Amino acid sequence: MMSTTRTISSPTLSLSLSPTCHSRFHPNPISSISPFNKIKLITPQRRSIFTFTMEAVDSSSSSSISNNNNSNSNSSVWKQLQKGIAEFYDESSSLWENIWGDHMHHGFYDPDSTQVSLSDHTTAQIRMIEEALRFAGMTSGGDDDMEVVDVGCGIGGSSRYLANKFNAKCEGITLSPVQAQRANQLAFAQGLAHKVSFQVADALEQPFEDGKFDLVWSMESGEHMPDKQKFVSELVRVAAPGGRIIIVTWCHRDLEEGEESLQEWEQNLLKKICDAFYLPAWCSTAHYVKLLQSHSLEDIKSADWSANVAPFWPAVIKSALTWKGFTSLLRAGMKTIKGALAMPLMIEGFKKGVIKFSIITCRKPPLSSSS
Repeated sequence: MMSTTRTISSPTLSLSLSPTCHSRFHPNPISSISPFNKIKLITPQRRSIFTFTMEAVDSSSSSSISNNNNSNSNSSVWKQLQKGIAEFYDESSSLWENIWGDHMHHGFYDPDSTQVSLSDHTTAQIRMIEEALRFAGMTSGGDDDMEVVDVGCGIGGSSRYLANKFNAKCEGITLSPVQAQRANQLAFAQGLAHKVSFQVADALEQPFEDGKFDLVWSMESGEHMPDKQKFVSELVRVAAPGGRIIIVTWCHRDLEEGEESLQEWEQNLLKKICDAFYLPAWCSTAHYVKLLQSHSLEDIKSADWSANVAPFWPAVIKSALTWKGFTSLLRAGMKTIKGALAMPLMIEGFKKGVIKFSIITCRKPPLSSSS
């Protein structure tokens, strides 16, 4: 066997994952941050073998947050979770951009799509934006007065796309200083700095006046919010009269009649994902709909797009198994590696129907019909 310090130039690699996991912070295997902790890296020529033993790290105790709804309203707990979210995206965003580009969200595919290339995935991410707009009844065009807020903006891919599509002014907020800085850099580089800007801000305490935005856009940020009621209230508050709200987010399945909670195995699966991705308690699509209904909003509708995002997570895993992906992952750090190791759990959740990829949209009543 060659020394593990040998430089390998092979463009591809394979990973063998051992399902044994022991964590000093999670002595019970069912609570482990990841289902794997041993990675064996083998070059295609099998000339070199690397074995890594990965020990879980305690980062912001997100598991306790994910299973205690009462603590979600506690500001100190939220601050702790915020710190973990910010650090996770500070660490991982450059890796994502390097492999996947501007858009840090799922792609939208035809159901049962197979043999999808990386360029197809980039197209699918743009299609996700377009399908969300179509579902919400948002047509192309617009004017210089249209204003958009991108809640959980990542590195600003959606904001720049929407600014171009609608000739709109967009403001994005994120918990990650690294993301905000990079998003502003990209806006400047693309000649959009006069129309698009980004800042670090809390989605539950948005730094905007009431009724400011014609489109309130939340693309895969709601899953990070510990207080869904406050989250929805803020989206409604900053929406202009007649404005549209679009929420695209991860949910758990709707409870069936007579059910008071998810089954224990489902809760355990989601808990492990929460530990990896800094998520608080999950909620259902039906819960979002009820929250929107409580604000007397119009044209409330939702859809389950789980089948349309099915090729996404396998593609992310495949990209991580390239030489570029794996070496970038190692450079990114432990939080990003921990998230990567949880990706098979996301696939399991989708396949078993526990996780749903949902869109929920509505319209704030115009002033003429407001009470």
